[in-house]
Amino acid sequence: MRKRFLFSLTSVLLLSTLLIAGCSSEKSAEGNGKVTLTFGTSQSGIPRTGIMQTMAKQYEQETGVKIDFQVVPDAQWRDLIKVKLSSGEAPDIFNVDVDPLSMPANVRPEENAIDLTNEEFTGRMSEEILPTVSHNDKVYGVSFAPTKIWYVYYNKRIFADLGIEPPATYAEFKAISQKIKDKDIIPFYQAPASGWYQVLPLFETGPNYEQKAAGTYEKLNNNEMKVADLTQLKTVIEQLKEFADLGYFGKDFLSNTVEAGIEAFGQEKAAMLLRVPGTEKEVAEAYPAMKDNMGFFVMPWGDNQTIGVNPGGSAAMFGNKNSKHPEEVLKFFRWITEHDHLQQVFDGGEGNLTICWPEIEPKLTQDYIDYEKKHEKGTVMQAAVKYIDPQWMDIGKDLSGMFAGAITPEQILQNIDKRRAEQAKVLKDEKWQ
Repeated sequence: MRKRFLFSLTSVLLLSTLLIAGCSSEKSAEGNGKVTLTFGTSQSGIPRTGIMQTMAKQYEQETGVKIDFQVVPDAQWRDLIKVKLSSGEAPDIFNVDVDPLSMPANVRPEENAIDLTNEEFTGRMSEEILPTVSHNDKVYGVSFAPTKIWYVYYNKRIFADLGIEPPATYAEFKAISQKIKDKDIIPFYQAPASGWYQVLPLFETGPNYEQKAAGTYEKLNNNEMKVADLTQLKTVIEQLKEFADLGYFGKDFLSNTVEAGIEAFGQEKAAMLLRVPGTEKEVAEAYPAMKDNMGFFVMPWGDNQTIGVNPGGSAAMFGNKNSKHPEEVLKFFRWITEHDHLQQVFDGGEGNLTICWPEIEPKLTQDYIDYEKKHEKGTVMQAAVKYIDPQWMDIGKDLSGMFAGAITPEQILQNIDKRRAEQAKVLKDEKWQ
């Protein structure tokens, strides 16, 4: 454990050095009479299409202000940005995953973020997204988040060839996965190396917990029950472990990354993967043979059939309150939230079908509209229960340890409760006193 801790600490220090180096390049640029704004983000914090970098170059051509992107692996970003914010060395612009519960603790906006409340563009963001970037009636962040729903996407051709249908229960999920595995195809793509992806099944299916036991979220928030008492959550964790043990995630899957998932799915090496609406466009553009060959269904872990909706669930941009160039940061935010530029972000992204700006017309297909009409919806657990999202990466490490046989589902639940209590104590939550 000590070696793992030292390795993690070394990684954070190395990445900190890289960001400091970025700041040095900024000073050099200033010496030439030009301003460079540093933009810190995780890999998944901006679209892999490169649209943000493309627009930054466009902005530089128009204004002379350069945006220097500092992209950090997902597994390190949350810890690193906390270190940089605490030390006062955060980038001029930084991305942080947001939801209404965790943003204040993760960002500490009154200390670290530029107040955007009086900016014209804040009045154009959707009412659903504003709580995720606001604190104490002030707005601090800018988001391009779609309505976040994680579906299981599947290869229609493989399913048809095997005579199988999308599952509605865990037993059916297992049965079709075995048939797929028998054909030497990875049934379900899993990506533990990215640190966060394996956690999605636990909490995106949270509405199912609430549906089967009304008041679960409220009891958890009032500390009237422990996460360890949530038997449905334990069941989902045990099912993930069973999938791993049965080989349904493939061999050596612990080294898989989210970025490699599109390739595995597009090349038909994997029959299913977890993604958000719009995935079919991204896959088909990279792998034309996959056009019209993708279907989707809700995650059936724990026999779930409820669509989990996250009102935030994506990274939002914040301007560093301690930046040497706060006005330049504001000018960039004003520029990128102009209508035409919002449309560029939307069109040039990873195929998302919605964006949290009502002025931009959504691209939801009839398939999604019809599917949503047939299924109930609910808020995902991490957006409705305190002290879940801030420990997301820690839970990811626990799950990876479980897959490797080093920790049990019961221990994972105990760890979640322990960390929740620690966070509540730090924030002086009276429900934990």
